[in-house]
Amino acid sequence: MNTKKIAYHLGFWLLAYLFWIFIFRNGTLVLTHSLTIQFCYLAFISANYYFNTLYNIPQNLNKKYYLGFGILFILGIIVTALLRIPVSKFVTIHLFKIIGAPFDPVTVFYNSFVNIFFWVVVIVAAKMITDRMRSQLYIEQIEKEKATNELNFLRAQFNPHFLFNSINSIYGHIDKSNKEAREMLLVLSEMLRYQLYECNVEEISLDREINYVSNYIAMQRGRIDERVKVNFCADEVDGQPNIAPLLLITFVENAFKYVGFNEDRPNLVEISLRYADDKLIFKVFNTKDSYINHTEGSSGLGIANTKRRLEILYPNRHELKINNDEKNYEVELTLEKL
Repeated sequence: MNTKKIAYHLGFWLLAYLFWIFIFRNGTLVLTHSLTIQFCYLAFISANYYFNTLYNIPQNLNKKYYLGFGILFILGIIVTALLRIPVSKFVTIHLFKIIGAPFDPVTVFYNSFVNIFFWVVVIVAAKMITDRMRSQLYIEQIEKEKATNELNFLRAQFNPHFLFNSINSIYGHIDKSNKEAREMLLVLSEMLRYQLYECNVEEISLDREINYVSNYIAMQRGRIDERVKVNFCADEVDGQPNIAPLLLITFVENAFKYVGFNEDRPNLVEISLRYADDKLIFKVFNTKDSYINHTEGSSGLGIANTKRRLEILYPNRHELKINNDEKNYEVELTLEKL
């Protein structure tokens, strides 16, 4: 929980505390006594609230274990109502200095149960309604973004048959002795076919995505300076998981775009991918030219779009670490439960 959320929760309970003091204050009690009594209630009510919102609701109600949810909900109220009996007795004797006054534990338990139950129900219900409204607004926002992205994709599309016919024509005009150029064109054709025909789905096999990344790296090997050493390892893949298409390529493109050419140290692009136990770890590392300001002329739009896709497609199931200093740029992406 970040600082902003902590401040929000503290502010909420402070307002609730003040509300209970001045609205439900017993006229026969002095203010200090009311402060103490309401604070005790606040502790027990907040304990039930966090127990339900952090554990009981996610583990039982959200999974439709209604009986388990109901039992734990009532059990939490009973436990805190029972705990209030010795607390109430301690406060009466040691803080209020009232000795010899009649003390009925059954009445204390009943009043505590009713009060705690009522306020926990009200606060938890309000929290659930608020979360539902936020979730609905979030879903509507995603649907709008999806519709906009689909429209933009349709506008950007061109005739793929014309494209592939053009590639075949160029391939036929390349001299047969220029084997490297012909192979690069075939790789380009395969990459475009993957983008146009295979990526119009929500998920694709990780093997196909790795093959696309591998083809891109092969294209870049023929373009970049021979002083750059390129290492690519994707052998440690246990199983056949699926992944959102074209999710990894942005980081690879970024590495080749900004790799430096230094005379005093090795120039590297290192890419590795490992998948095991439902967890994918993807790492990209490249050296940079220390004398070039890489922020100039770079909008960072590709990385920003990928971050947004990760938030939408893998909420609470991804971790993206980016280390960017004067000499190196390193990305580590972890995806869970693929």
